[in-house]
Amino acid sequence: MGHTDVKDAMAAADAAAGLRQLNERSREIFRRIVETYLETGEPVGSRNLSRALPMTLSPASVRNVMSDLEGLGLIYAPHTSAGRLPTQTGLRLFVDGLLEIGDVTEAERREIEARMSASGRHRGVKDYLAEAGEMLSGLSRCAGVVLAEKQSKTLRQVEFVNLGQGQALAVLVSEDGDVENRIVTLPQGLPPSSLNEATNYMNARIAGMTLEEARKRVETEIEERRAQLDELTAQVVTDGLATWSGEADDRQSLIVCGRAHLLEDIKAMEDLERVRLLFEDLDAKKGLIQLLGLAERAQGVRIFIGSENNLFSLSGSALIVSPFEDSEQKIVGVLGVIGPTRLNYARIIPMVDYTARLLGRLVP
Repeated sequence: MGHTDVKDAMAAADAAAGLRQLNERSREIFRRIVETYLETGEPVGSRNLSRALPMTLSPASVRNVMSDLEGLGLIYAPHTSAGRLPTQTGLRLFVDGLLEIGDVTEAERREIEARMSASGRHRGVKDYLAEAGEMLSGLSRCAGVVLAEKQSKTLRQVEFVNLGQGQALAVLVSEDGDVENRIVTLPQGLPPSSLNEATNYMNARIAGMTLEEARKRVETEIEERRAQLDELTAQVVTDGLATWSGEADDRQSLIVCGRAHLLEDIKAMEDLERVRLLFEDLDAKKGLIQLLGLAERAQGVRIFIGSENNLFSLSGSALIVSPFEDSEQKIVGVLGVIGPTRLNYARIIPMVDYTARLLGRLVP
């Protein structure tokens, strides 16, 4: 069991223990506080709670229960003499143990299926992924996120073009016509004819291969001195392959859609600051990629709330994500939504789950 799995198991055990401490009356009051927060974002007081409860309790009795819940760290008072809001611990307890998750409505199901089918018509996998993110963003009124490995395309040709001042443009063309350009620094003393030599050498070997296959073949030939290239030309070839391959993060495609939705429910300056921090988090793609990578190694929907993860520790945000598979049941990415902790979890969780499963049937 990995470190993350252990933490998840401990959190689930803590949630179960916390629930066992609550009698029926306390659970109902706690549930009403959380549900009011999720619906309105506002704290709820003992007088309003006593009127809404299915059991007869005076405001004084409700206040006693609220005091006990506060002592357990499940709720807090944002201001003196105000009502109560759930803490992050309380919200996690509610989501794990008390939330009644529904199912995707028939109308939502039809919309998801129609948009996903249309997105891939005459287009590629990237269009499926972008449409999935846009659609989840629109349905949830949050930001949609999708992370997937970039497709391993087969190559058609490459070319090295001299830019002068010790630089060259390395151009890679895939079989489907996509073109990627990278600038490489040329080794000092490289003869002008070496770029043509590097181009001819590559094109004689890489057609029909993936970039990874081409890189392995060329590196092996150069290492075994079978490439028939001088040292400087061999360096141009290997540098070109390296810059196309990129780092691990560059081999993953991250799509973030619908950031504007995060500005729709701003009620105070602290909300605006929270969203500003969240935008900074989203711009720090490396952290987001690492977090989504955790979800790729799990089964089903994962929920990250507030400071449970380093990325959103300051921005009061929640992330609901699910991995998706390809036609060979191999996990190839993760998708979901990012929003405030005050999300409609019961509606969004099944929506993310259904979209992930549908995407798994559509992605080749």
